[in-house]
Amino acid sequence: MDGADHGSVLFVGNATTLIRYNGFTLLTDPNFLHRGERAHLGYGLGSKRLTDPALEIGDLPPLDAVVLSHLHGDHWDRVARDGLDRSTPVVTTPHAAHRLRRQGFERAVGLKTWEEYCLRNAHGVLTITSVPARHASGRAQALLPPVMGSVLEFHSEGHIDLRLHISGDTLLDRRLREIAERFPDIDVGIVHLGGTKLLGLLLSMDGRQGADWVDLVRPERVLPVHYDDYTVFSSPLEDFLDHMRQTGNLDRVIRLDRGDSYTLPVRPAAGRPG
Repeated sequence: MDGADHGSVLFVGNATTLIRYNGFTLLTDPNFLHRGERAHLGYGLGSKRLTDPALEIGDLPPLDAVVLSHLHGDHWDRVARDGLDRSTPVVTTPHAAHRLRRQGFERAVGLKTWEEYCLRNAHGVLTITSVPARHASGRAQALLPPVMGSVLEFHSEGHIDLRLHISGDTLLDRRLREIAERFPDIDVGIVHLGGTKLLGLLLSMDGRQGADWVDLVRPERVLPVHYDDYTVFSSPLEDFLDHMRQTGNLDRVIRLDRGDSYTLPVRPAAGRPG
């Protein structure tokens, strides 16, 4: 099979993507609010959406799982809560899983760092591993919901066809180094950017940190998301592209507009080790 047969990533908006690969269909960080609507961020704080999603929630195909980095209103909104099938597994942090089960999502799965969740179909196995992420520095971490990054490995016939890493909302942190040590040869990295600022605190990577993240994790291809959909973003995509140019990594970037798809690669059977 070629890459088109295996699957693609569709950029819906913010950190929401629709990933199809080896017969699996996954939704990440579902956010279907419209332009002008506000996402709730806790403690009475919020942010107004500046864009529209490329899909409506009713346009989604049947899902095998949702991968949710954390429970913030721009990653899991009221539209997702009310519109998603409550029988769909939601793979997320233990904190978020507890709250989602109270919302009726009984198959929500809470993973601690480095724990795995597996799905199987006729084509093979998908392993989702929770990896480190840090949403804020110092004591501010206690005011925010826990966050996870994730590594998705698609296996068939004993071979890894694709290794995909989703950063989640994180700042650059020394703990992220272990991701590259445990998961070398990442084919695609979906990186959350935007330089999110709330009450003066930086809560997601800006352009410089995003470029440093690429140097640290070393994905073959990079899909930037989460950078211009809300008023809390302070670092536009151009900042990231400028820093990627300075570090000599601009050719790794796959820039998608909302509604665009990227055909995911397939490793040759004798290719990079898993």
